[in-house]
Amino acid sequence: WPLWNQRRSKASRQRQPTSRAGWGRETRAEVGEGGGQSPPADRRDAWLVVIWVLVMYLGQCTKDIIRWPRPASPPVVKLEVFYNSEYSMPSTHAMSGTAIPISMVLLTYGRWQYPLLYGLILIPCWCSLVCLSRIYMGMHSILDIIAGFLYTILILAIFYPFVDLIDNFNQTHKYAPLIIIGLHLALGIFSFTLDTWSTSRGDTAEILGSGAGIACGSHVSHSVGLILDPSLDMLPLAMPPITVTVFGKAILRFLIGMVFVLIVRDIMKRITIPLACKIFSIPCDDTRKARQHMEVELPYRYITYGMVGFSITFLVPYLFFFIGIS
Repeated sequence: WPLWNQRRSKASRQRQPTSRAGWGRETRAEVGEGGGQSPPADRRDAWLVVIWVLVMYLGQCTKDIIRWPRPASPPVVKLEVFYNSEYSMPSTHAMSGTAIPISMVLLTYGRWQYPLLYGLILIPCWCSLVCLSRIYMGMHSILDIIAGFLYTILILAIFYPFVDLIDNFNQTHKYAPLIIIGLHLALGIFSFTLDTWSTSRGDTAEILGSGAGIACGSHVSHSVGLILDPSLDMLPLAMPPITVTVFGKAILRFLIGMVFVLIVRDIMKRITIPLACKIFSIPCDDTRKARQHMEVELPYRYITYGMVGFSITFLVPYLFFFIGIS
């Protein structure tokens, strides 16, 4: 794993342009060795999003193709009913609960200084807690959970080696934003044709919109120099010491970022639903009923969470850089 990640970092460094924001002038002494400054924004968070979108989209579509119902109640006692209209096989919660911790360890070990044992403890704890919670809530059978886990391992085994290529395309290709938006929108339209309306339709559009927005934001951030892969001689990176200043900036970034994202989400929600209803001549008196139409739900989720993703990867980091709390 360390050798694999270092080779990928070396390839990324070879194609890395000069940063307009000046991050390229960081030295090892400034990043993680007592300087107390945070390293430049990393590409690995975008890689994790690529994996998450791929796993969740394939899981949601597979549900609608197999069409296995949720566990019968009775005998199962359902503690959660909001997602009862969705199908059961495979468990997408189990898939995300497997993909995220495994990917986090794969993407960070050898890049950051921490014992591998921590990652090996994180993976089974995270995965088991998520999977067991779905059984406890009455949403999935054990077979759903096992299928979701194994399906995720298969997806990671096939697609993980290509994540770097996908992210490099997203960041550097001239027409990447147009291709990203068009591809994710086409995948959303396809998923809406697999079955009648259910909560999974909105979830799928939300996942694809978030992925498209984050990828486009990553492209813009890369273009203006907010994202820079650390050079190979800087790896593995050490965690900066937790001082009052560092902790205070972290809390400030969290609060400002959350408020900014929530405002963007609320504005886009207020714009997209009435606009979609007006364009497609759908009554907007009952918002919940209107959203059961693909013509409303798809653009609402896609555009709203696309802007949320774009804000997370570009607008908010640029705001932090502008006010000096990066």
